[in-house]
Amino acid sequence: MAQDTLTMLRRLNRGVAILIGIILLACVMFILADIVLRQVGASFGGTDEISGYVMAIAAAWGMSFTLLELGHVRIDLLRSRSAARGRVLFDLFSMLVLTITISIIAFRCWPVLEKSIANSSTANTVLETPLWIVQLPWFLGWTWFALVSWVTLLAAMMLFVQGRFAETESAIGAFAEQDAVL
Repeated sequence: MAQDTLTMLRRLNRGVAILIGIILLACVMFILADIVLRQVGASFGGTDEISGYVMAIAAAWGMSFTLLELGHVRIDLLRSRSAARGRVLFDLFSMLVLTITISIIAFRCWPVLEKSIANSSTANTVLETPLWIVQLPWFLGWTWFALVSWVTLLAAMMLFVQGRFAETESAIGAFAEQDAVL
């Protein structure tokens, strides 16, 4: 069951990553079009603002994909010198700390969005973008990351309790640079 859950999360996050990639590609094309327009004396305007919004949203949503692909950076000096059980315990501790931290971040994102909605806040820029439009997907990205982190942690704990250390390590482990397949 735990492996099925992790597989489903990976599949969902790959879909999210593809969608974010498409959005980033569209942003790049928008910026390139603006650069071309500037050469003839025109401009869309606001490309820097919009690209900043896109990057914030992409980062928030991309974190959960990176988590499941074991792409987050971790210093594993002690972990690498441990036996399988010890490595998994380090991994579980690391995952617990990450999950709690991300949950706090997601929890603290809500007041930012709530205040923007309540105050009808707009960006202090020429576009005067209503901030809730940008902050809602940003908040949802952090919330998704927190949810994925909790589910991943629980699945890894189930694997650990069942004594399936290799599967636990492949789900939440950290792999040294020399172990990475290029």
